[in-house]
Amino acid sequence: MVDARMVPILPCPSIDEIRDFLLPLGFEVTYRQIRPNPYLALRRGDIELHYNGIPGLRPEDSYGSCLLVTPDTGLLFEVFAAGLRTRYGRLPLTGFPRITRPRPRKNYGGLSGFSLVDPAGNWIRVVRSPDAPKTDAPDHTDTTDEPAATEGRLAAALANAIVFADSRGDVAQAAKILAGAISRQDPAATPAGRAEAHAYLAELHVRLDDFDRAREQLDELARLPLSPTDHEAAAPALAAARELRETTAAVRADSDR
Repeated sequence: MVDARMVPILPCPSIDEIRDFLLPLGFEVTYRQIRPNPYLALRRGDIELHYNGIPGLRPEDSYGSCLLVTPDTGLLFEVFAAGLRTRYGRLPLTGFPRITRPRPRKNYGGLSGFSLVDPAGNWIRVVRSPDAPKTDAPDHTDTTDEPAATEGRLAAALANAIVFADSRGDVAQAAKILAGAISRQDPAATPAGRAEAHAYLAELHVRLDDFDRAREQLDELARLPLSPTDHEAAAPALAAARELRETTAAVRADSDR
């Protein structure tokens, strides 16, 4: 076997915009040039990302993508999320840049994954290594290998919605799938499972810039009768809901100015 490694080179309109985006996420610049062509190299531990500048590139037109395999998606998400909150004041869930939360992926054998979309529209797809040992660390939200809290039809709809929105980027179809499943009142769904579904649908509406519908879902979640055991099972969803409510409140305040 040849000892080798591969480093993605992603396109961007401005290498300095990418630098300013990734520095708060813990990356450091290892190389930068302007001539004869803009080029930027960054590293965070064993993660390396390289960018080449293409003037006029629109993030909406980008097909750039790469896969980042890690033993703990939840821990890496928390690191990235902290940097994003520092830079933007809240977690960016829509537009460019944006991030999704780590969730089990039906199309990745149930292992957790999330996506970080940079300002140039490149998808950095973070997935858990299938060979990594499972962690039960309480200080982050890794959902690796955990089945959805729901059972039955709602569980299936939630799993499908995650694939459509978080893997394929079709947020509108994901919201349609999940809204239909919630409205059908699956009797097999647990209270914690319903909380997870409402929280995710609220997030999908935020991504679609439909903040009124997002608040409706958050209000539905708040009315769910949750026992202490349910609260524990739904802890990641409830934490996400609290941040979504802060996001919708901040957007409303910005629009009133």
